[in-house]
Amino acid sequence: MDLVLIRLLFVLVLAAVCYFLRPFGIQAGWLSAVAGAAAAGLVIVFEVRVRALTLRRLIGAVAGSVLGIIGAALFCLVLRSAPFSISTSAVLQIFVLLLMTYVGLLVGASKGDLLNPEALGAIFTGDRPARRSSKVLDTSVIIDGRIADIAEAGFIDGTLVVPEFVLRELQVVADSTDGSKRQRGRRGLDMLQRMESNDRLQVQIVPDDFPSIREVDLKLLELAKKLEAKVVTNDFNLNKVAHLHHVEVLNINDLANALKPVVLPGERMTVVILKEGKEFNQGVGYLDDGTMVVVDHARKMIGKPVDISVTSVLQTASGKMIFGKMDDNGKAAETA
Repeated sequence: MDLVLIRLLFVLVLAAVCYFLRPFGIQAGWLSAVAGAAAAGLVIVFEVRVRALTLRRLIGAVAGSVLGIIGAALFCLVLRSAPFSISTSAVLQIFVLLLMTYVGLLVGASKGDLLNPEALGAIFTGDRPARRSSKVLDTSVIIDGRIADIAEAGFIDGTLVVPEFVLRELQVVADSTDGSKRQRGRRGLDMLQRMESNDRLQVQIVPDDFPSIREVDLKLLELAKKLEAKVVTNDFNLNKVAHLHHVEVLNINDLANALKPVVLPGERMTVVILKEGKEFNQGVGYLDDGTMVVVDHARKMIGKPVDISVTSVLQTASGKMIFGKMDDNGKAAETA
């Protein structure tokens, strides 16, 4: 709001100055005021565009325009000695100056992202760490909800960035006519509200969008590149695409697999047999963390807890599987 008032005051002051001084020989006071207000509007548009530039692009634009002015000055030295009339020489000099400055500005701004911050010194040191510590959340990890527990436990630092296009996708899911989708969408919104209400977490809603890109996943990757941030997800496909785009990813499923307790062959445990296995006479149960346990000769023990001895552990891309056999000749485990 303060910035809007300052801009409005700038327009009014410049319009008033032009109204009373009437520059360029303009006789009508109202026309001078309109010209001043229009000039102030152009300055504000230029200021808004400059504010949107990254520091590297801004430095590139300044460097390019300075080099363009220097090149134009050298050209003008040649034009002054050319056999042209005074008016023609003046027009050519102004044209060369504008052309070289314009080209240098555009080329410098477009190539600014190629600047090496380390080579430029410590000018970027205040900006880069804050941006690199940002984490961009995708829709699936918000609905999953485990990110809230991880962040509240202090294992996620920096700012948790939620783009508005992800919020819109959550709202669409929450308003779905399908009951399961509606429940998932509302869960995601509840998780966001929970994280925002935690004073120890920094959650930022950003309006950045990329209208030319339709897919939400690709928009996330472009935003991560722009902010030099990491993407937090549990989407296997987004994980693969992000690596192709050279964007760092924090996969919640990878973290969950890394935190599963280590099980070694020969270790004893108790598991409840819940269903039949794929092979003959097998029974299947699950640990508290969801790890599947396949037990030989346990088909008849469905619905009962049994003591088993681990025979092998298989680690797959989708998770861990434990294979075991019953102890004590197939007797059920004692329950309290």
